[in-house]
Amino acid sequence: MSKKAKRGDKEAFIEVFNLYKEQLYRTAFLYTKNKEDSLDVMQETAYRAFRNISNLKNPKYFKTWIVRITINCALNVVKSKNKVVDIDEGYLESLTYTNEDIHLKISIDHLLSLLKPNEKSVIILKFYFDYTFKEISETLELPIGTIKSIYYRSIDKLQSKAERRDFLEK
Repeated sequence: MSKKAKRGDKEAFIEVFNLYKEQLYRTAFLYTKNKEDSLDVMQETAYRAFRNISNLKNPKYFKTWIVRITINCALNVVKSKNKVVDIDEGYLESLTYTNEDIHLKISIDHLLSLLKPNEKSVIILKFYFDYTFKEISETLELPIGTIKSIYYRSIDKLQSKAERRDFLEK
């Protein structure tokens, strides 16, 4: 991240933000499940990040910081919709999966929806973005031991729910 961006230079901030916009959008979409809300999350993330960039103590943690902002904004959108998540009609049509993969994708989305927000965040960061436990800990600002506990508890929960619903092959 550039010093100009940290000082509030709009163009420099946009340049840095654009480096991560695809990952941020995917993160937002995993929570909101539709394009419009994901774009709203992106806009709110950019606004909050730009407004508070001077508070970022170490520029090397910009990515971690902005992912955390994105997750918080996405959770706020989901909460504001009374925890009702509508799937965009074009969502399933836009996927390039085989029929079997579509069923798997829907099953995984359903299982993720059963997790608490902190559990979902840990699983998404671990499996969708290949974050290490340390990176997840830094992103969510929780001790690494807590992250590991949440992770293993979430994995157990997902496995038991999947087995009971016959999502996994026996």
